[in-house]
Amino acid sequence: MLKRLDLARGDKWASMLQGISDVASLPDPNGKVTYASELDEGLDLYRVSCPIGVLLVIFEARPEVVVNIATLAVKSGNAAILKGGKESTRTTVLLSKAISLGLSRTSLPSTYIQTIQTRAEVSGLLEMDRYIDLVIPRGSNALVKSIQNGTRIPVMGHADGVCSVFVDESADEAKAVRVVVDSKTDYPSACNAAETLIVHEKVLSTIWPKVAEALLAANVKLLCDEPSLSALKSSSAVVPPNAQISPSSDVDYYTEHLSLTIAVKTLPSLQSAMRWINEHSSHHTDSIVTESDSNAHTFCRGVDSAGTFVNASTRFADGFRYGFGTEVGISTGRIHARGPVGLEGLVTYKYMMKSKGEKGHVAAEFGPGKRRFRHRTIEGAREVPF
Repeated sequence: MLKRLDLARGDKWASMLQGISDVASLPDPNGKVTYASELDEGLDLYRVSCPIGVLLVIFEARPEVVVNIATLAVKSGNAAILKGGKESTRTTVLLSKAISLGLSRTSLPSTYIQTIQTRAEVSGLLEMDRYIDLVIPRGSNALVKSIQNGTRIPVMGHADGVCSVFVDESADEAKAVRVVVDSKTDYPSACNAAETLIVHEKVLSTIWPKVAEALLAANVKLLCDEPSLSALKSSSAVVPPNAQISPSSDVDYYTEHLSLTIAVKTLPSLQSAMRWINEHSSHHTDSIVTESDSNAHTFCRGVDSAGTFVNASTRFADGFRYGFGTEVGISTGRIHARGPVGLEGLVTYKYMMKSKGEKGHVAAEFGPGKRRFRHRTIEGAREVPF
């Protein structure tokens, strides 16, 4: 909690400011033509990206999120109302004042980005489906479900990050150690940190002890199932005196620990690992360590998560690292936007049509026995010419 609240810790402040500059330098996501067709001679149709409208974003006690979302909202042409966790209220208020002051010096109203502080305000806003176009909750599954069940406004959920790393039977030992340790320890309280380590039963006596040794050296607590625990006890792995190794329970595999704790599961095959992840994960990000191209192909397509990685840390699941500048959240749903939601996830589209005919165009002239549509693609269309 302290790490999340402290903007001065590490490079968090510099990263927040860098995110603003990065987003500012990105191309405008609006006005892009994604489809262009000549329906008839002199009748052209364009599908064009445009802002969603007004966003209501509810997030955890991470004050830099105020700046991240404000930056993305302004760049994408959306107004935003922001509600952070109560633990960061004072910081949120100060950042909001700074944003309003900056906006007052532009052509945008100073109220273009607003913050609220209470749950009562959230409840009232969730009833305003006439004025708010999208709700983005970042937090637990319970929070997301509660909001989805309490509003008619569309909801794009950012739920728990129960991420997994699967060490395949063909995994390279050095890669496995690097990927697993980074996925767990780089920033344990982040939603893209690994919470479950799945070990193929054929590497229990080879790779698993080395991975466990590295995790224990990093002060990670291991919650092991019986096979992985037995293999560790009979191995020559170096176990520090203060190491924490305990038997796991069923609930551990559904838990977002947000700390130096990881649950370990042993499974007999790639297929069983994919089934396990699809049943237990939050569909955020999952990674496989493997030297088999076939297994990598199968894993990336068979695991139903917003991010599926091969020989790479789950910590790469991030808007900044994807080149989005920053992110409004990581969507674990399956529609509109998925994974880290940057500028492109904050725009929708509209259809624009123009008749260049002297008399205009009317639909009654088309149909059986009448004029036929051309439906000819307009090549190279990048912007609407009207």
